[in-house]
Amino acid sequence: MPLIGYARVSTELQETAAQRRALKAAGCVEIHEEFASGAARARPVLGKLIARLGRGDVLVVVRIDRLARSLSHLLDVIETLEAKGAHFRSLGDPIDTTSPQGKFTLQILGATAEFERALIRERTMAGLAAARDAGRIGGNPGLRNRDPEAIAKVSRARDRSYFDKLNGEAQHWLPAVRQFRPRLPWEDVVRIVNSRHPEARPWTVERLRRAAGRFVKDGLLDRSVLDRAAPSQKDDRILAIIAGIKSAAPDMTLKQIAQRLEAMREPTPRGRTTWATSSVAHLLERARQAGLLEQG
Repeated sequence: MPLIGYARVSTELQETAAQRRALKAAGCVEIHEEFASGAARARPVLGKLIARLGRGDVLVVVRIDRLARSLSHLLDVIETLEAKGAHFRSLGDPIDTTSPQGKFTLQILGATAEFERALIRERTMAGLAAARDAGRIGGNPGLRNRDPEAIAKVSRARDRSYFDKLNGEAQHWLPAVRQFRPRLPWEDVVRIVNSRHPEARPWTVERLRRAAGRFVKDGLLDRSVLDRAAPSQKDDRILAIIAGIKSAAPDMTLKQIAQRLEAMREPTPRGRTTWATSSVAHLLERARQAGLLEQG
C-alpha cells in the first residue's frame, strides 16, 4: 500500500526536517508539508491531500497532533479516509487502521469521545436542574414574556449569525450551486460539493437547499436555482458531473478524476464501480463538444 506522509508545523519559522526524516524512514513515497496551526481544521494542503487519496493509500504522520488537535477532528479525518478506502497510521501512537490492533485502538478513542460527550450533557442537565430548584430561570426575560420586540431582535440576530456562517462556507458550496442548479437535482449537487471538499462538514440536500434559499432571499443567487430540476438523460448527468470536477480543478489528471468519481460512488455508464482513465478522457471530450468545458 502506498504510504503518503504529512508533516506540519505551526509557523514557517519552524522546521519539518525531523518529521520528513521519520516519514521517509517509514517508507513514505510522498511527503506533503504544511505551515498551519493544528487547531485549524481548514488546511489547504491537508484538504487537497485527503481529496486525492484513493483506495489502499495510507496517510502517515509522525504523531497524532501533527494531524489534529482534537479527538473529534481526528475521528472525522479517519472516517473520511475509510469512506474512500484509504487508511491512517501514526508512527508515534498505536493507531494504524491497516491492522486489527490499530482499529481496536481507534474504537476505544471513539468510545472515549462519546463518553466525554455524555458526561458533558449530564453535567449540563444537572446544573440546569439545580438552578431551577434555587428559583433561577435562565433565558431572555423578554422572550419569556413573549415581548414582540425581543422576539424580533433575537430572530434578526439568529438570521445574521446563520448568514455569516453560510458566507464563511460559501467557497465550498456556492460555485457548485451556481454551476449546476437547476440543471442537476439537489442530490447530485450535494455529492459534487462533498467530493470537492472532503475535509469540510458534509452537506445534506436539506441544508444545501436552505443555504441557497437564504442567498436567494438577499439577491446573491438567482431564484432559478430553486426550480425543480428537469428530467435528464443519464449521459447528460455524468457529463455535467465530470465537467464540474474538471472545471473546479483544471490540473487534475485523468486518474485523479477517476478516483474522485469512485469516491463519490458514481457508477460508470455501464454500471461499474471502477473507472478507467480512457472512459474519463472520452467523457471529457464529449463534455467539451457539448459546451460544458472550454476547448483545449
